[in-house]
Amino acid sequence: MSEKDENVVCMKKELSVTKVTKRGGGQASGGDQGQPAEITTTEQTSEVVITIHEEAIRTRRGEKLKKIWEVAEAAQKQNAEPKIQRVPIMLRDHKSFEPRVCFEPRVVALGPYHHGKEKYEQAEKVKLLLTANFLKDSDQTTNAETLLKKVGDEINDLRECYDEKATKDYDDEALAWMLFVDGCSTLEFMYKYEKLEEFKIKRDQVAFAEQDMFLLENQLPYRLLKWLIKKSKILQEVNASIEEFIGKHSEAPLDPATKRKPTHLLDLLRTRMVGCPPSPSTKSGRRSTDSFRNVQELQAAGIHFRCSKTNSLRDISFKLQFQCCGFLYLPKIKVDDSMMPKFMNMIAYEMCSDFQNDFEVTSYIGFLDSLIDHPDDVKHLRKKGIVRNLLGSDEEVAQLFNVIATDLVPNDEIYRNVKTQIEDHYKTKWKTWMAQFFHDHFNSPWTFLAFIGVLLGLGLSGIQTWYAVFSDPSPCDAVCKYLKTHPG
Repeated sequence: MSEKDENVVCMKKELSVTKVTKRGGGQASGGDQGQPAEITTTEQTSEVVITIHEEAIRTRRGEKLKKIWEVAEAAQKQNAEPKIQRVPIMLRDHKSFEPRVCFEPRVVALGPYHHGKEKYEQAEKVKLLLTANFLKDSDQTTNAETLLKKVGDEINDLRECYDEKATKDYDDEALAWMLFVDGCSTLEFMYKYEKLEEFKIKRDQVAFAEQDMFLLENQLPYRLLKWLIKKSKILQEVNASIEEFIGKHSEAPLDPATKRKPTHLLDLLRTRMVGCPPSPSTKSGRRSTDSFRNVQELQAAGIHFRCSKTNSLRDISFKLQFQCCGFLYLPKIKVDDSMMPKFMNMIAYEMCSDFQNDFEVTSYIGFLDSLIDHPDDVKHLRKKGIVRNLLGSDEEVAQLFNVIATDLVPNDEIYRNVKTQIEDHYKTKWKTWMAQFFHDHFNSPWTFLAFIGVLLGLGLSGIQTWYAVFSDPSPCDAVCKYLKTHPG
């Protein structure tokens, strides 16, 4: 129905009008009382127009507009910290790999998203044991109820840390108990990491539990962990164990300039790996075109690969030496079974709408994928110590990066300066020719030594010839000449 039809509704209705007429006209008299009345029925068509009141229309429109202002107001009041939410649908619909492998816990559920599933029942028993030991180690056995009450008192704040749909099925008491147990057991897991066999946790379960602790949908608010250890007598030791645990999964050093409070453990890991952003002066104002040249092509153009001084994902640089040799510095990366879930969940975290970031991890994977097309690319980076292949063959590593980088949208500003320098070097023909000459003829130390030997041989032959032509005759020459002329 159009707006005009909504404002004005026209209805046609047939109205029957009945007219009763007494014979003889005028008033009925006694003599007329015996006469039958004359009844005449006529049909009249009347158009009834029903107009909807303008106030009702304005009310409906006002309600629709109100939703716009409510969303805008909610966005302005949004917390500085992003909420813990599910993996964005773009990654859940990924066609190149099974999302369940990367985004769902394998042995332990933390937080509300996967809580209560049958496959995690065994882990729930272990979590209770870890919680009991955390209270003992923290000397908080007698204050356990106080700690639980603290979580309950802050439950509204903790509930706000999650997407609304995640906690709607849990009342305050159930949610507080869940977070209390999950938080205590997580802290004890990291604190007693080297002694987990005491809790009858096998090595394979430890490895899977570690992966589960860095899944986006398996995160606990970092403020919860801080509340639980605030009054602990081993506060410094537990804090140190958290840093050490994060360090096991990132070879990048802790940057003291990082002051932002972490949202959760995955956020802490990402911050550690990315490091602080570079100063504005390191960015190039030029517009670069992604070259997408792999390691072998760059190597043939005279670009050599070296390890960066730090392992921050931002520590990628290009330096030119001897006007013809370029050096690309890359951070070290360990490729094992945990690499894909770890990076995919950091990428998922960067894609969350309420997390303001520069897509550093996404851009790093995209940059590395542009370098790696074939197993030989991985082989060269492995020989230079940049890639540690704990996965298997070099072909598997190459395929892994190609899968992770599928459909990713990196930040063009990151590494723009590096890409521009690489492209300028690659397009300078004389540098490429000279590099190609050295690559073809001096690609091993033996060919280089042979070349030096040839040069030395030629030099010695030249010196000998010069002395033979231009030097004065020696006494020996005179004696030899005399003997030839006087054979007797």
